[in-house]
Amino acid sequence: MKPTLLILAAGMGSRYGGLKQMDQVGPSGEAIIDYSIYDAIRAGFEKVTFIIRKNIEKEFREVFESKLKGAIETEFIFQELEMVPEGISFSSERVKPWGTAHAVWVAKDFIREPFVVINADDFYGAGSYQTIADYLMQDNIVNSSNYGMVGYQVQHTLSDFGSVTRGVCEATNDDFMKAVVERTEIVREGQQIYYIDKEEGKVSLSGDELVSMNFWGFTPTIFDHFERAFTEFIEKNAEKLKKELFIPKVVNELVARDIASVKILPSRDQWFGVTYREDKPVAVEHIRKLVEQGVYPDNLWS
Repeated sequence: MKPTLLILAAGMGSRYGGLKQMDQVGPSGEAIIDYSIYDAIRAGFEKVTFIIRKNIEKEFREVFESKLKGAIETEFIFQELEMVPEGISFSSERVKPWGTAHAVWVAKDFIREPFVVINADDFYGAGSYQTIADYLMQDNIVNSSNYGMVGYQVQHTLSDFGSVTRGVCEATNDDFMKAVVERTEIVREGQQIYYIDKEEGKVSLSGDELVSMNFWGFTPTIFDHFERAFTEFIEKNAEKLKKELFIPKVVNELVARDIASVKILPSRDQWFGVTYREDKPVAVEHIRKLVEQGVYPDNLWS
């Protein structure tokens, strides 16, 4: 069974200052999303599903429907605040989205096959898509709670224009996840990489630590797990206007309770993203070099 690519594209881009999901970085006007879809098609994915907000539907359809027609099946799903499990209520003052766990959960009635979750504004590399596609297409994975996650060396995921938050992976000797530990304010100063801990202050990192960049491989069994977790989350945080539920928190709990397993799949690809507007020229230069090397054509969809 071929996997689906689920792209989380409903974010508001507050730090970036605009709709970064659509920003052009390629020589023919491609966005990072275009390269993700192109790599997924080459790896054997048969469908791409966009998680978006209703107020950006027009822009997404105009950009992607025509260019992807005939290349891959395309679907658009909305993530809105009012989409919560039946019988759940929350503050009418809430504006901020519920988080990435909610973004995945809203796809529960649309996906029946193994699927990969990615961020719209992150470039993951062609090899990573092939690696996770191969993992999800194993016969023993399809209906199980055996999930996968592509991990990147933290030194390859930093921004030169500000601190970043990364989920550092703790793993068993055979590369199964024990936990993803969120580390905030990770920075690089010269040759040194460290994060700021409230109690310990600066904590050095070697740079080789594997981190989660929200590149997950799931089966449809995950939806029930997310619904239970999200229901409990809202019941506890209904009046908190900015509290969000993220994928790693749900997965950590599943792993800790031995309900699910997650195989960490190390990537040799270079990750890059556009967390800050200043990151865009760096992304453009990365793409230019990859085109020069023949990894991608000048125009992905010509």
